[in-house]
Amino acid sequence: MRGRLIFPFLAEVYRLDTAAMAGPGPGPHASGYDADFREPVLADMDDDGLAEVFRREFSPVRVPCQVEPEAFESLRMAPSGNSPRTSLELVFHFRDLERLGLVDAATGDALIRPSDRLSSLYDVTGTLVQAVRTPPGLYVTEARPTGFGLHRRRPRRNLLLVTFNDRPQARGVS
Repeated sequence: MRGRLIFPFLAEVYRLDTAAMAGPGPGPHASGYDADFREPVLADMDDDGLAEVFRREFSPVRVPCQVEPEAFESLRMAPSGNSPRTSLELVFHFRDLERLGLVDAATGDALIRPSDRLSSLYDVTGTLVQAVRTPPGLYVTEARPTGFGLHRRRPRRNLLLVTFNDRPQARGVS
């Protein structure tokens, strides 16, 4: 017995495709993915003087989850005006991740990782509950396995706690 999610929803997640960004990057960049900072590079791809994120993603996947909201567009004032803060935790069950092919068979690591993006939440019938505006978007900042040892005869982990946070909307010039 591995337990189950309480009041499940479906999270639509876009996983970052670092392999698709590993080739020639935009402009002067050798790659579209910065290995040091582990994030997509910024480049002015439309010659408007503002840098855009060079981001490539896998097709979206809908994963059953339990929603634990912390803050949703809470007021955070900046010198230039309101910069709302959103932080959301989703709890995924490893049984669902395994069924959807989101666990690396060789290492046992969950394939939902930092920099993946939450697109929206749906109820179990597929009806949209909450779309996430991008920008700023909600991105994985932590994916932590939890719930170890809940089965007496064969202890296993059963949950993945994933924290999604918004990102600042500042844009730079490349």
